[in-house]
Parts: sequence; C-alpha cells; structure tokens
Amino acid sequence: MKPVDRTRPRSARSLAVVALTGTGLLIVLALGLFVNNFWYAIVGIVGLAIAVAAAWPALTKTGVHRAWSALAMVAGMGLLVVAVIGASDSAWLSAIRLAAFGILFTLTTTAARAAMIHSNKADVAAQFHKVTPPARPVLICNPWSGDGKVVKFGLPDLASSMGVETILLDRGLDLEQLARDAVARGADCLGMAGGDGSQALVASIAVEHNLPFVCIPAGTRNHFALDLGLHRDDPGLDLVAFRDGIERTIDFASVNGRLFVNNASLGVYATVVQQAGYRQAKAETTTRLLPDLLGKTDEPFDLQFTSPEGLEVIGPLIVQVSNNPYVTRASTDLAQRRRLDTGMLGVVAAEASGGADAAHVVAGFLTGHPGEGAKLLSFTCKGFQVRSQSGTAYVGIDGEALRLPTPLDFQIHPRGLKLLVPKDNRGRAVRRRARDTNLRDLLSLAVHPQHPMGNTTPPLLEGA
Repeated sequence: MKPVDRTRPRSARSLAVVALTGTGLLIVLALGLFVNNFWYAIVGIVGLAIAVAAAWPALTKTGVHRAWSALAMVAGMGLLVVAVIGASDSAWLSAIRLAAFGILFTLTTTAARAAMIHSNKADVAAQFHKVTPPARPVLICNPWSGDGKVVKFGLPDLASSMGVETILLDRGLDLEQLARDAVARGADCLGMAGGDGSQALVASIAVEHNLPFVCIPAGTRNHFALDLGLHRDDPGLDLVAFRDGIERTIDFASVNGRLFVNNASLGVYATVVQQAGYRQAKAETTTRLLPDLLGKTDEPFDLQFTSPEGLEVIGPLIVQVSNNPYVTRASTDLAQRRRLDTGMLGVVAAEASGGADAAHVVAGFLTGHPGEGAKLLSFTCKGFQVRSQSGTAYVGIDGEALRLPTPLDFQIHPRGLKLLVPKDNRGRAVRRRARDTNLRDLLSLAVHPQHPMGNTTPPLLEGA
C-alpha cells in the first residue's frame, strides 16, 4: 500500500498566516478603540463577559433558563456594541469600526477553519481506503428502534434492491445469534440498522471475524452515527456504503472484553439505567429516581480508581469512560467527539459532598457540562481500571444496562474497527476534526509547514 503523504500543504500554511494576521489586527483595533476610552472599555469588557457566560446556558439549558440566558447574551452583545459606538467620535466612524471588526472576525475565523481543513486532509485520508464491495453483505434491522425508522425510511426494501440480505429483529429473537448465524452462512460484511447498543453488539461480531461493519442510524439518538458524520436524518443515504463505499478504520473501546463504541457510565447514571422501564420512559424514570439517589450521597457509590497521576478516588458520584474524549467546553458540538482515531480513552469523574451539590453534578452531565458544581477529574489514557469492594458494579454501556464483575478493565483498541461508509464521509470527517482550531495549531502550521501530520494525541479533554 502506498504510504500517505502527511506533510502540510502550502495552502494550509497560507491560510494559517492569514488567520494569525487577522487575530493580530483584531487585537490592534480593540486596543486602539479602547485605549483612550477607559469607561467604554470597562463597559465593553463587561458586555463581552456577560455574553460569553450567558452563551453556555443558552445552548445547554431548556425552558425559562434558556430564554433568560438568551436575553442575557443579547444584552451583553448590546453593551459591547454600545461601547464600540460610544468610544467612536461619530456615527459613521462607529459604523466603519464595527464593519471592520465584523469583516476581520469573519475573515479570521474562516481562514482558521480552512487552514485546519487543508492541514487535516492528508492525516484523515490515512483512515480511508478503497476496497472491493462485499459479495454477501447482511443488514440486520430493528423495526422497533427509533419509533420505527426502519419502516419509515423503507430500509429493508432499499437494502434488498442493492443486493443486501436483510434480517428483521422480531420480538424474542437474539440479536447476537442472528449476527453469528449470518457469518456462519458466509456473510462477508455485517450491518446494523438500530440504536447504539445494537450497533456495538453487531460491531463486536464483525471485529471478532475481521469483517467490515456498516452503521445505519435507525435509533432514537444515534450518538455513534453523529460522531461518525453519517446521515442521521435520512439513514437510507448510508446504505450506499454496501454497494459503493470506502473503508474507514476507527478506534473502539472495551470493558472486561465487551466492545463499546460510545461510552460506559458508572454511578448515578448506571443505577438509573438498571431500572425497569428506563428504556421506554427515560426522562420519567430519571426524574423519579434521582431524588432518592441524590439523597443518599452521604453513602458514596462502591467505586474506586487510581488516576494516571496516582490520585486515589473513592466513591465518585459519576464515572464516564468514552471511546475517545468528548468535547466538554462551550461549543456547538458540545458532548460530541470530533475524532474517533486518537487511540485514547476519555475519562470524566465527578464527586459531590451533598444532595444539592450532587444535583448540580447530575444536571451538568445531562446538559453536557460536567464541571458545573462538581469536584471534577478528567484525563485521557490508553487503559483504565475501576474497583469495588462488593466485587460487582452496575454499568451503562452504550445505553445498555449490565452488572459486571470488578475490577472493570477499560481498554482502547486503536484502529480496531473497520467500517464501510459513503464516500462523502471522508469530507465530513475532515470538517469535524477542523472544529478543533486553536492558536497553537495555527502557529505550528505557519512556522513548521513541513512538519508531518501524524500526531493523533489530543489536548486533554479539549474534544479533539
């Protein structure tokens, strides 16, 4: 196989220089605007701080909290505009300066994103390979998942028209056995149309037999498909992967040898998942159980682990181990993964000292902001172990409720899962990865244009 050239293209360097120059000019404009207008500078800083602080709950909260946060964000931006106008000598000069800020900001952010897209193309290309289409592909469909998406989008008929054998997961049938039977009949590719738990199970059979796997997002949320950049709104578009797809290799994670594609959670969430009726009424079950669970925080969960730095953690309220780290800072792709090839687990653990503190922790996790109100520990690693004195622990694995023997041994398996995906998925992967743009990378692009792009180690829980 011809090696992939991972040197940074000249276009990436040029765009990085443009973005850095734009950043510098924005700073100069801001200093020039406010240096002789101290009070307006204070107003502008306060307005910007309010807008930034309110943007987070405006994105993550719901109902009244979201409405008030959105109003606060608008008010903060209003203060910033007032400061810019007030610091100007005339209305036309204010308009020119505001226009200059807007143009420079747009140019800078566009150039920065484009620079990362160009620099990432070669590195992302290493995940993708042209392959011969499978001769005997099999797609298992769960007609009960995602409020009937399989039937709604006519997935069985579409797949059959492409020469794919389809199997319906009727009530009472064993999904794992259906997948194993398909392999025994000679299937050379396995696909699953369903939710994340079903995806992980069928993917594990594909990995066991070194077969490619096709993910068809026909569940309720389909977090795995979201992070892969697949077509969640129209899963039929991903069926083309069977006939005219390309191979993409990504990481998968495991706990005690059981494969998962998203995450495994312990503590409060894992306990809720175990309850009867959770899958049918998640919000109602969580609301009903949380008061009792949070009222018992004086008796910590029977969980212990040691961080890579040697810190002993006893009785954490929540432990989440993910297949590649999630974005945990304010962003439009909050609680998503921009990459699935870093070769690292993402670990987030939270402790609480009482019921009120615990409520903040849980609310933070539910809104994708686990740092709120919590004693938070987060890190990335290749392997991780959780212990318990009882010898067992409840675990929610990709939404599936299990009770497993401890210690729980978590491992990352770099590039261990072969997927067949539509050809447009390569571009989607490049754009998702380019969302992680920062000054450090832009400086590296501008200063070291010939530096190879082979490093896949992400910043600590920056969502890389």
